[in-house]
Amino acid sequence: MRILLLCTGLKTGGAEQQVAGLAQAFVQDGHDVAIVSLTPGCEVTLPASATVVHLNMRKTVTSMVRALRQLNRFVKQWQPQVIHAHMVHANLLARILAAVTAAPPVICTAHSAREGGRLRMLAYRLTDRWAALNSHVSESARQAMIDAGAVVPERIVVMPNGIDTDRFRPDSALRQATRNALGLDADTRLVVNIGRLVPEKAQSLLIEAFAHMAQTPGHADTRLLVAGDGPMRGTLEAIIRECDVAARITLAGNRRDVPALLNAADLFVLSSDVEGMPLAVGEALACGCPVVATDAAGVAELLGDAGTIVPRGNANTLTHAMADALANGIGSDAEQASRRQRVLAQCSLDAVARRWLACYAAVVGAHGGVSCPEPI
Repeated sequence: MRILLLCTGLKTGGAEQQVAGLAQAFVQDGHDVAIVSLTPGCEVTLPASATVVHLNMRKTVTSMVRALRQLNRFVKQWQPQVIHAHMVHANLLARILAAVTAAPPVICTAHSAREGGRLRMLAYRLTDRWAALNSHVSESARQAMIDAGAVVPERIVVMPNGIDTDRFRPDSALRQATRNALGLDADTRLVVNIGRLVPEKAQSLLIEAFAHMAQTPGHADTRLLVAGDGPMRGTLEAIIRECDVAARITLAGNRRDVPALLNAADLFVLSSDVEGMPLAVGEALACGCPVVATDAAGVAELLGDAGTIVPRGNANTLTHAMADALANGIGSDAEQASRRQRVLAQCSLDAVARRWLACYAAVVGAHGGVSCPEPI
């Protein structure tokens, strides 16, 4: 099959990583894949055999029209059998393409419970007729789109993000090597957060909660490492200085060794206000790492009883949950295996990719509104 994956961008982020992961899985399964990004730059690893195009679109009407024309030319040249768009701008552009050209069937996937304000929700609703299929990555995020008036219930299904369980897995040797590289001794406990430094991820709340915990007995050797970058970096650095915990917190920037960091960690913490289905939580579980997470969209479905869920925006509750989790340690081999098994059972990348391929085949066969097959 010839599959075109259309995305808003290819910078570091959960949706972008999912596009890259699906592309790799499809290529390995023998399919032809093209990846078209509306914006420039690439921070994710793409399969070497995939065709990659950047439209360099800006937020002006002229640039958007130019991007639409470029996309139309590429579709005519490459002739995909299906277009699978990811994220709001790509979803809307793909629908417009389907409205004005003889494009192949379009599938639109949303990745956040908050895809935008009222105008974006109206744009989603008005263009919905040109999507053969809509999906969201969790039931709670799907419901948020329905409640916002972006789509009617019968027009959107749930398809979880896939976790690369070959890349993310427990590895005791990697744990020790990474902890040595980070300068951590056996008594030092490491808390890890992974995500873009943007307001929605609420790392400011995490820093505040960690600073409170660091002042309590028994946490003199606890460290926090935040992997990711973004516009909030300067603000977070200022908060760290104000909390007087600069020696205990590392803003590590974008990292390509996330599996190593999750293996080295004694606890993974998600502090987000807004999610769809947080990949980092699934990746931590796949590595057997204990998890504390806020109750953002998709967290409960993914984490279940394999970790601790706390209310969003409550630093005090987050402080106590982190302290309790660290007191329990990383757990036995059986406990780590149980966390990993939750991911293997629900959302391994291979299973999700196979399910998408079945959806593509159904959409291409019907060239109209269809439902995905049941989860594997």
